[in-house]
Amino acid sequence: MPKDGIAGLKENFSSDAISGFIVFLLALPLSLGIAKASEFPPLMGLITAITGGIIVSLLAGSRLTIKGPAAGLIVIVAGAVTDFGGGEAGWHLALGAMLVAALVQISFGVLKFGKMADFFPLSAIHGMLAAIGIIIIAKQIPILFNVDPALLRGKGPFQLLYEIPSMIQHMDPHGALIGIISLAVMMGWPYLKKLPIGKIPSPLIVLLIAIPAELYFDFNHTAPSYSLVKIGDLINNLHLNVNMGGLDKPVLFMKYVIMFALVGTLESLLTVKAVDMLDPYKRKSDYNKDIIAIGIGNTITAILGGLPMISEVARSSANVSNGARTRWANFFHGFFILIFVLLAARYIEMIPNAALAAMLISVGIKLAHPKEFVHTFRIGKEQLAIFLVTIFFTLYEDLLIGIFAGMLLKVIIHLINGAPFSSLFKAPVEISFEGNEYLVEVDKAALFTNFIGIKNKLESIPCGFHVTVDLKNTRLTDHTVLENLEHFKHDYEATGGTVTITGLEAHTSLSKHALSARKKMIEF
Repeated sequence: MPKDGIAGLKENFSSDAISGFIVFLLALPLSLGIAKASEFPPLMGLITAITGGIIVSLLAGSRLTIKGPAAGLIVIVAGAVTDFGGGEAGWHLALGAMLVAALVQISFGVLKFGKMADFFPLSAIHGMLAAIGIIIIAKQIPILFNVDPALLRGKGPFQLLYEIPSMIQHMDPHGALIGIISLAVMMGWPYLKKLPIGKIPSPLIVLLIAIPAELYFDFNHTAPSYSLVKIGDLINNLHLNVNMGGLDKPVLFMKYVIMFALVGTLESLLTVKAVDMLDPYKRKSDYNKDIIAIGIGNTITAILGGLPMISEVARSSANVSNGARTRWANFFHGFFILIFVLLAARYIEMIPNAALAAMLISVGIKLAHPKEFVHTFRIGKEQLAIFLVTIFFTLYEDLLIGIFAGMLLKVIIHLINGAPFSSLFKAPVEISFEGNEYLVEVDKAALFTNFIGIKNKLESIPCGFHVTVDLKNTRLTDHTVLENLEHFKHDYEATGGTVTITGLEAHTSLSKHALSARKKMIEF
């Protein structure tokens, strides 16, 4: 088991530094692109990555996750800037809501709300992420074609997708060529992963193509001013940027506080849970400590003007796959970004925005890939309905309305499928112990809305025993619960115990998927 702290730095210096450097190559262009897409100055994306690496890594409750700006929050951040007036003023006012949300995140951790991820249905969460992907694609297509952003400012995702033929008519040929080639590289590079060249991060390949192409076309003299990244000097931009004037609009202000705190915390918890399963040493993260660390990081970045940070899934996965062993890999990723910004900022300003747009569109395509729709349908038709409703209301209104619309539909479906209303938020759970065995019996229904209570009972069981979870008395057991029970089984068995999930033999599966919802047919 790798050591932590300074001892871990000495023991794992080489592996963590190499992984941190590779993640730095991924994070640098993505942080710039995410900031620009969020209507923030591009430099502020790098400030978030630096803070998430150098400061938050030392406080975090997870060992292998990478903290930084994430594409999943672009929609909320850009919406906040626009709703607070747009431009520089909107950016400063959005930071006020971010600061309060960061303090809320710290309170989440202090109050041990790390289990809140279990309250949200998985189909609604995946629907939210797919909707975010569609919005990212819609908003980045004009930048991919190097179209004047003023022509499309203020338009929603449906309008932007409708305007694609017009964008093609007004595109800048040289900028669009770089953008399209960059997108082809981002989408095609995973198919080369078995070759030696495929081990090079695709964003680095894009930069190696896009920057020479920009120099060849002489963008500084022939292309519009919006074609290249502008970041400025780091030292001169480090000052108090937050403005609490948004409190003059309390409803709008609180809406974004809730979205920043809720979605940011939820995405981080899901990422930490996923990365724990990838950890070759099977270490268990402290979710509450991690939320507190992210809240502290977001407090710092909100004051300085940076984007909100989360535990980012793509960079974290790359960190694990490149041999990281401890939190120092995250530290090194932030350290390398800091050094690069201080010593080589002028090279960053050679990057065409069309290339950054291509990177973000590839992220959006992954989030909203057709296989997500197919996978959800295989779990169950009702899951697809929740997934699609969440997407629609997110695109039509916003993320908060979207995820709550998906949750409301799932509650309605549960009631139709026979779940007692009295069990929506609390399921009767009895635990008995005999010999070396614990028996956990769940009554009435096991649903996403009451799983936190069930999980609290499960986590009270000491390690090393045989645990049987009996669901025979439930009228309905939903997909989210079955998936979470599988996670519990995985985690508990890693400590030396065993888990058996039983009692569903008399239930009818709502699809052929192994973890689909199960409904008990009532006999009259």
